[in-house]
Amino acid sequence: MTKKDNFEMSSHSYADSNELVDEHMIDEHIIEAIGKCRIVVRDGKIVEVGEGMIQDCPLAKRFAVPVEEIRPDAVAKNIEMRIAAFGMCTPDRDLYSDDAFVGFGATEIISSSLGTEKESLVDAAVIACDGAGTVVVTDPRMVQGIGGRMSGLVKTVPYASVIERIIAGGGYVLDPDTARMNAAEGAFLAQKIGFTRPAVTVVSMDDVAEIKKICPDAVIIGVHSTGLSHTETEALAAEVDLMTACASRIVREICGPKAIMQAGTGIPVFALTKKGKEMLVRRLLDISRPLVVTGANLPVQDGGPRPLI
Repeated sequence: MTKKDNFEMSSHSYADSNELVDEHMIDEHIIEAIGKCRIVVRDGKIVEVGEGMIQDCPLAKRFAVPVEEIRPDAVAKNIEMRIAAFGMCTPDRDLYSDDAFVGFGATEIISSSLGTEKESLVDAAVIACDGAGTVVVTDPRMVQGIGGRMSGLVKTVPYASVIERIIAGGGYVLDPDTARMNAAEGAFLAQKIGFTRPAVTVVSMDDVAEIKKICPDAVIIGVHSTGLSHTETEALAAEVDLMTACASRIVREICGPKAIMQAGTGIPVFALTKKGKEMLVRRLLDISRPLVVTGANLPVQDGGPRPLI
């Protein structure tokens, strides 16, 4: 009997799978991406793009639609491409991907650590998905398709089509009626289903204590760290297993010296525990290009976003 057989799923019936679950909802998504620009997508169209917190980012320059300088017009073109190419923030959202968009992104690391029950380092991923909110997924291709293409989701709405396809693909949705996002409740859902070693992405300390209480063996990954305060960063550094540096000077200063392993130098990811280090090592096995591994005093920095904040 599978975990899904053992878990009593909520029953939902959708008359039209391409409609919002609640037709009275405003079809609106809010994202913080590409230098933490605030982007609002309404009815599949961009209606607002705010100013970024930084000027440029080496990762953004490698996008399919490059953002050479972080300006609202350039950011809008990139987001328009994402909407057109894979249906981001629409009912037609493509949920699967075989592509690794970056070497050591959070979803790339998680995807490499998912596998058969005996071989895997984690048994599920608790992440956020536009059109569904917090989800629990186990298919590495779905983890990558959801998270590799989306960062900094602040608000979303539930699309029946997206939710149905997540469930059909073996995933679970925290709240199909509202698409709310809550990492701790997502960890509780994973534990209720029967997963004991979920990887959970967090953006603040708010959920960390509860996640550790619910799932002591969870791997917690701090993401979307640009703009974190010194106090927030210190608190996260004491509790999470992995921390992405994004454009944060403070994360580099606090997490770098505490780290037992660093992946990447421009936009580093710091392993702060043995579990985090194991996940970075597992990710190395899936990278086909040549690599150099050496000892160093951390952090090691080379290039990166400008300016660090």
